[in-house]
Amino acid sequence: MSYPTKLTDTYTLSNGVKIPVVGFGTWQTPDGDVAEESVKAALDAGYRHIDTASAYQNEEGVGAGIRASGVKRSDIFLTTKLWNEDHGYERTRKAIDTSLEKLGTDYVDLWLIHWPNPKRYRDTWQQTNAETWKAMEEALEAGKVRAIGVSNFRPHHLDELLKTAHVAPVVNQIFLNPSDLQPEVVDYNTKHNILSEAYSPLGTGRIFEVPQLQQIADRYGRSIAQVVLRWSLQHGFLPLPKSVHADRIRENGQLFDFELSANDMAAIDALHGVAGSPADPDTAEW
Repeated sequence: MSYPTKLTDTYTLSNGVKIPVVGFGTWQTPDGDVAEESVKAALDAGYRHIDTASAYQNEEGVGAGIRASGVKRSDIFLTTKLWNEDHGYERTRKAIDTSLEKLGTDYVDLWLIHWPNPKRYRDTWQQTNAETWKAMEEALEAGKVRAIGVSNFRPHHLDELLKTAHVAPVVNQIFLNPSDLQPEVVDYNTKHNILSEAYSPLGTGRIFEVPQLQQIADRYGRSIAQVVLRWSLQHGFLPLPKSVHADRIRENGQLFDFELSANDMAAIDALHGVAGSPADPDTAEW
């Protein structure tokens, strides 16, 4: 099996759009200077895939970082997400324009539904998602987005969406790391040609305290973060590591000059539960 060899290597989504194999995450990154400088540092380090969301409240800082980097917009893959309050046809139509304005761009490369079953729409989530997706398909047709997908969707959410969708989701961004491989969701994604993107690929911070991972990292002369991100790539996932420190940002992108053995991959696979688990989208209080 051949693996990516550099940060700018790409996966090809089911609609033909190419997406860089590692993204730079910005969850919990404060807006303003911190977001701007961390995004600029990521682009300086060679990342060409930036992931944000309306809910992160840092789209303006992310957009400023992109502009400050000097990297051409067309060379950057930019993702944002639709927040729970904006579900429904009319709200969704307005939300993409708001995100584009804050990001300071004419289009985003990928737009995701952030959660499938918000508390506000819990009694009507199937119909609301169908209306939301219709507006997203229209944004795709209008050129405001190049690809559309979902986040935190389980198979039953995807089954409902596909009943009315004219365009299938190309990505499902989920909590995915050695603590939870979400095999049922990943298997569904694979069978439906949906790329599994890994948010929180380094867990909740507790992953750095796992002795087995430190032992593996020591054998390769790597950090735990590099080992876990490499593990994600060897599974065919697309990890989205986040940091606001330039040295860590660079380190998290240095994943292409070593390969984990089958035994070490299996050992990491067996670490279920060591660093948290995803929220249940059907009971989450948001």
